Amino acid sequence: MYTRRHLFHVIFFLTVILLFEISTGGIRLWHFPFEDIEPIQQYGWPLTVVLYLFRLLSVLPLPLCVCHALGLIFFETFPFRSALRGSQLLAPFVTVRIVTRGDYPGLVRNNVERNLKLCLDEGLDKFMIEVVTDKPVALRQHSRVREVVVPRSYKTKSGAMFKARALQYCLEDDVNILNDDEWIVHLDEETLLTPGAIRGILNFIMDGKDPIGQGLITYANEQVINWVTTLADSFRVGADMGMVRFQFRVFRRALFLFKGSFVICQAGVERRVGFDNGVEGSIAEDTYFAMQALTQGYTFGWVEGEMWEKSPFSLWDFLQQRKRWMQGIYLVVHDNRLAFRSRACLALALYSWLTLPLTTSNVILSVLFPIPVGQCIDFICGFVGAVNFYLYIFGAMKSFSLRRLGTIRFVLCVLGAIATIPIVVVCENVAVVWGLFGDKRRFYVVNKAMRPEHVV
Repeated sequence: MYTRRHLFHVIFFLTVILLFEISTGGIRLWHFPFEDIEPIQQYGWPLTVVLYLFRLLSVLPLPLCVCHALGLIFFETFPFRSALRGSQLLAPFVTVRIVTRGDYPGLVRNNVERNLKLCLDEGLDKFMIEVVTDKPVALRQHSRVREVVVPRSYKTKSGAMFKARALQYCLEDDVNILNDDEWIVHLDEETLLTPGAIRGILNFIMDGKDPIGQGLITYANEQVINWVTTLADSFRVGADMGMVRFQFRVFRRALFLFKGSFVICQAGVERRVGFDNGVEGSIAEDTYFAMQALTQGYTFGWVEGEMWEKSPFSLWDFLQQRKRWMQGIYLVVHDNRLAFRSRACLALALYSWLTLPLTTSNVILSVLFPIPVGQCIDFICGFVGAVNFYLYIFGAMKSFSLRRLGTIRFVLCVLGAIATIPIVVVCENVAVVWGLFGDKRRFYVVNKAMRPEHVV
């Protein structure tokens, strides 16, 4: 039984798709002037070929958009508060693992204290918070907190770097203290647990269907540091609830995307898959891990609840973050050590991203050089555009509380998310070009120091 909010969202979503289709010619209620154009006669062969190639590239993201749409329509998007489906006494031991370079020790200490308090308040008994760091962060001594400092001299067999190196260090026999049937919850240093996430984690573990899981992260909680990047990250929230959730619930595979935070993994599985994957697996270590696990036949599931993070504090960090993601995924897709069947869908997602400068140029080219491509292609392009546009709207509706903000401020936040689309498109295009021709083996870490004077 769907909630009223979900039904409203579905009707709104279908309306947006319908309006896009009508306006782009996917559904033709009247005659469009471009239908009468003879492109070869008007533009010549070379330009005609380029125009059709660019237009057809817009079809590339169709499988992702279909998964987005099905996930947003058929799975409840505004569920009621989930209940614990078993006794915590029967749950195995859980380690909340946070990996950091140690550049922001105050942030790490504060978040460890908050997450520790929440776990105790929620009645968790068998758990530990483990911080793995390159530099000591001076955590408060506590029986449920463990600080692991990675020695500078430590090297993996394949030469893994950055976060992958630290994650692999935890799995070494003389460092690891977990049994194979215990569980690890991966967080970034700025990630905050919520009561819903804790219940979702326990339910996922006690269900016992999949050894690897992932859940939703939202970015508009508590203090918003940069409104532009926070509203822009509404797309990521929509993508989590759409395609990411759909791929896990229906296919039980990490086909198109896998993040490194709000990840649950059984300890024995993590040790068997590992993070020792050389430089190619060191930039997007989370994605490489997922492809490696997929190759080894492990299944994935969706974890209910949400965790909180902050969006990048500046557009420069926003751009650098996207560039690093693109470069890391590029290295994963082109690593032949992974089975092609495991990275085929990821390759489709990557090349949908890499061709963004070409496909976004259609916005201008379709006005300056209109061409007839057939109603089927027009329908697909309209659908792809509508879904990607709506992900910003839905992400904002999911991130911001109507009850807390009130109707006017809530609507302004949704409109603000839409207004960031041109900024995001520019950043994504710059990230693609810069990432393709730049050094793909650098790991840029965004600034996470909260300074009140930078609040927008």
